Amino acid sequence: MSRYLVTGAAGFIGARLAALLVEQGHQVVGIDNLNTAYDLRLKQWRLQRLQALPKFAFSRGDISDRVSIETLWNKHDGSGFDAVINLAARAGVRQSVENPYVYVETNVGGTLNLLELCRAGGVKKFVLASTSSLYGADTPRPFREDAPTDRPLSPYAASKKGAEAMCYTYHYLFGMDVSILRYFTVYGPAGRPDMSLFRFVQGISEGKPILLFGDGAQERDFTYVDDIARGTAAAVKPLGYEIINLGSDRPVKIRDVIAQIEACTGKKAEINRQPIHKADVPATWADISKAAALLGWEPQTQFEDGVRKLVEWYRAEQSWASQISTE
Repeated sequence: MSRYLVTGAAGFIGARLAALLVEQGHQVVGIDNLNTAYDLRLKQWRLQRLQALPKFAFSRGDISDRVSIETLWNKHDGSGFDAVINLAARAGVRQSVENPYVYVETNVGGTLNLLELCRAGGVKKFVLASTSSLYGADTPRPFREDAPTDRPLSPYAASKKGAEAMCYTYHYLFGMDVSILRYFTVYGPAGRPDMSLFRFVQGISEGKPILLFGDGAQERDFTYVDDIARGTAAAVKPLGYEIINLGSDRPVKIRDVIAQIEACTGKKAEINRQPIHKADVPATWADISKAAALLGWEPQTQFEDGVRKLVEWYRAEQSWASQISTE
């Protein structure tokens, strides 16, 4: 049995990861600042289920606040953690263009705060959630981890690039074992409401217009949240310093996503078309051969099955999920 710190534990991926680690027999301390970047009801729904687990402990705190996070570290005997898994982040490409400061404070500054606590406390393993948004418009597909990532298209991507660079510095200077995981468009039940899958399911289910940027021909490598959680849990083993893609290796056109949701809901989408956003890449596609080689990982959930599970969750929680703002 190991003991892990999971930051962003009330978040979409963090909550699923924390639950999986407990299912595997580990102890998990979860930290989240429960910010209002999106409707708190989603975070509270996830957290309520986590707090029912016997080996899960939660504290509210902000990784970008040095005093706050150091206080919580000491409260939970941080030097006793076998690994820190940093999933706390400000996410979202378009929102980062509107408010870049909070992205740098959380994604770069928060990561630095955690790395310093690990260094001082002798915690040898650090896992960072990063993003496929680092790959630019001209990156050859499928995206390999060794592709250039020095021309990020959004402040969000730039902040994650900064966090990755800081992690390498701590690996180089202090011998910290670091796994950086570049997630590709994660979806599933209780997902982030600003992401296309939640927006589309809610809009189509409720008979509201859905916002579509561009003509729908752009492609995304959609990856089911349970698969992402499994890959993240596998990455806590010693690896030295590695950057690893976690994706489905099966890009789907956005117009086909809408068609799949229409089939699951039995309803037709009303589409509000808008120009494509400059910060959006036209396509993402993960080369996941490294994840297979180093982690023994591959995705298990087909896109059609994942969409069905998301629609089923939405129907079960529709009384309040229908009220969640997706803007």
